[in-house]
Amino acid sequence: MQTFPKIPETMSGILVEKTGGIEVLQYKTDLPVPKLKPGEVLVRNEFVGVNYVDIHMRTGAFPTPRPFIPGREAAGTIAAMHPTMINNYITTPDNPHDLQIGQRVVYIGDLPCSAEYTATAAASLLQGLTALAFVRAAAGLPSPGPPLPRGTTDPGAFNRAFGPRPWALVHSAAGGTGSLLAAVLAMHGARVIGTVVETHKAAVARKHGAQWVVDRRREDVVARVREITGGKGVDVIFNGVGDETFEDDLKMAAKDGTVVVFGAASGSVSPVPLSKLREKNLKLMSPSMSTYIADQEARDAYVQELFELIQSGKVSIDVHKVYRLQDVGHAHADLEGRKTTGKLLLRV
Repeated sequence: MQTFPKIPETMSGILVEKTGGIEVLQYKTDLPVPKLKPGEVLVRNEFVGVNYVDIHMRTGAFPTPRPFIPGREAAGTIAAMHPTMINNYITTPDNPHDLQIGQRVVYIGDLPCSAEYTATAAASLLQGLTALAFVRAAAGLPSPGPPLPRGTTDPGAFNRAFGPRPWALVHSAAGGTGSLLAAVLAMHGARVIGTVVETHKAAVARKHGAQWVVDRRREDVVARVREITGGKGVDVIFNGVGDETFEDDLKMAAKDGTVVVFGAASGSVSPVPLSKLREKNLKLMSPSMSTYIADQEARDAYVQELFELIQSGKVSIDVHKVYRLQDVGHAHADLEGRKTTGKLLLRV
C-alpha cells in the first residue's frame, strides 16, 4: 500500500462502549487504524462535524451496535489508498476520479469519523476544494440532510415545489441546518419565519434570512404565526426539532401546506392519524440524507449546489465553536443544552 506520510498502527479517537451521558464518550489514544478494502482510501481527519444524531446514538435513542466511534461527516486529507487504486496516479477502475495522496477531501455518511483516521469508499469523497472552502465545507454539510428539492439554486424548481413567495417557517433557525435553510428560502423570495429558544439567538436567525423571529419558550408560536401571516398560516414548515413542535406545526400550516420533519432533537414524532392531514389537505414529508443521496449522481448534484451557494457567498456558514477532539463531551453538552448557534466542529 502506497502511503504518505507513514501511517501509524494506532490512533486517537472517541469510543462509545455503553449508552449514557457525556461520560461515556471515551478519548482513546490506542485505537487501531482502519485497514483498507478495495476501493477505499484512508483519510487523515482534520475537522469533524457534531450533530444531534451523535447524541441520539450516544444515549441509545438511535440504537447503534457497540462499541462505536461517533460521527457522520468530516474534512481531511487522503493519507493512503488501497493498492488497486494506485497506478502512478493514473485513473484506474477503482479510482475513477484520479484521487491522489495528500488531496483535501470532505465526506459524509454513517462512518466512524471522530478519530484521526477513517477508511471510506473513494466514491463517497467530495474534492476540488480551496483552503477556505475546505473549512466552510466541513461546517456546511448538514445532517441529517438537505430537506429541499434538488435544484434549489434554480428559482423555477423552487417555485414549482413551494409556489412564488411562500410563507415558510424554520424551527431552530439559528442552528447549523436551520440557518442554512432560512438563507436558501430567503434567497428565493420566501417570507421566512424562524423560531428560536433563546432571545439572543434571534439576531443570528435574522442574519441568515428570517424576517420574523419567534421565541418558542416565551411566545405563543401558533398565535404569533397567525398574526404574522394574517391568519393564512405557513405554506411550508421545516421541523428539525421533532415531536415537541409537531402538533403546533399542523395548526400553523396553511391549507394545502407542507410539513417537513427532518430531525428529532426532542424525540421522534408520534404516529399521526391521516385524518389530521385531511383537515387542511396537508402534505407530510420525512426526508433523510441517505434517501437524498442514494446514488453518486444525486449526491454530486446536491453537493455541487450546496458548495456553490457557500463559495459564492449567497449563504454563509457560522461555526459556533471548534472544540478539541478530547473535548467532545463539552460539544455534546452545549448542543443538548441549546447553548449553540451555527455549526459545531471538532479539530482532530
